[in-house]
Amino acid sequence: MFLDHYENIPWDALRYMVAEANYGGRVTDANDRVTIMYVLEDFYCPDMLKKNHKLSESGKYFVPTPGPLESYIEFIRNDMPLNDLTEIFGLHENAEITSAIGITNEMLAIALSLQGAQKSGGAGGKSQDDVIGEAALNILNQIPKNFDMEYASKRHPLKKEESMNTVLKQELLRYNRLISVVRTSLINVGKAIKGEVPLTPELE
Repeated sequence: MFLDHYENIPWDALRYMVAEANYGGRVTDANDRVTIMYVLEDFYCPDMLKKNHKLSESGKYFVPTPGPLESYIEFIRNDMPLNDLTEIFGLHENAEITSAIGITNEMLAIALSLQGAQKSGGAGGKSQDDVIGEAALNILNQIPKNFDMEYASKRHPLKKEESMNTVLKQELLRYNRLISVVRTSLINVGKAIKGEVPLTPELE
């Protein structure tokens, strides 16, 4: 064991502080709060001070060796699994199979719903392009406007006393960026169907 001079750390107090102070305002169910305390026992404990303490049964998740910032970046890039394993969620590895099947079925259902009917002699027949164009236009009409950042900054100014305003501003910026990308993509989908712009892999 290293860092022996930290052996008197009040682990229970640390767990309580994180569970009740950091997450307490977001978790209102009493059983969920107990669950958080239980989960934190794996992270706020004396074993965390051991070299390369394992955080999962497989050992693929472990505490990196103390070092400079670059060493942690390399640890995340080279040693952490690229895709989250089910074990970190407390689930059996078969849960990943169930999740993958569910995602695939959902994607196929969406793809089938966008195909529509082929162009036919009937007056009500629609081509696949017509169906996709209408769906894109319908979604585009429902997308809300971007948040007014100047108004938000005036109503929720950044202050030491209002630390959550910083988080709010960050989330508004991310939301505006997401909405802008979705809006531009939907507009370009309509143009691509009409042949006004090329159908890029991203639009497809």
